[in-house]
Amino acid sequence: MSKSENKVATYAIIGFGNIGQALAKAFARKGIEISVATTRDPESFASAAAAIGPTIMPSTLAEAVNADIIFLAVRYESHPDVARVLPNWQGKTIVDVTNAYGVPPEKMRGQPSAKFVAQAFNGGKLVKGFNHLVADIIDQDPAVHGGRRVVFLASDDDGAAAEIAALAENLGFAPIKLGGLSEGGLLVQAHGKSWGQLIFKDLVMFD
Repeated sequence: MSKSENKVATYAIIGFGNIGQALAKAFARKGIEISVATTRDPESFASAAAAIGPTIMPSTLAEAVNADIIFLAVRYESHPDVARVLPNWQGKTIVDVTNAYGVPPEKMRGQPSAKFVAQAFNGGKLVKGFNHLVADIIDQDPAVHGGRRVVFLASDDDGAAAEIAALAENLGFAPIKLGGLSEGGLLVQAHGKSWGQLIFKDLVMFD
């Protein structure tokens, strides 16, 4: 892993709709500090952040992209706008929580949506994850009947996948790595008018 062992990773969520707020609650449950940002002024969603917990920090977009690990929880169509905030995403891990349902495959040049998103974040490492669960499910405690709720992860970077798997464990989830974006990524993505086979599958792992 590229981050030094004595450095604590910093986290941000870009997008504060239903999914962004549900992810923020997952961090709040564990008392982990995370920045949240949208294109709007932080004051406009500060009360919603405060209602989730004291570790949820409203930020500007320019501040949020300074984090080491960034959850991309915007509408799929908005990802290029976020990508343009920085000229280079070197050293950052982006967790792609978007879904491209309804987006014509030709707009993604025939590639898996996560692969297309990854190309926008020049120099960054992208992990597809958490997008297969609806907000109401992410909103809930991942401890279920003595087991842990599964999150699927796909990435072309093994180190980034391991990093997000460790974070998912810290948040109480059971991560399952599916391989690369062109293989496992297809199982957890929307593409045109179709859904991957693992989208919306709410599974629980018992250790």
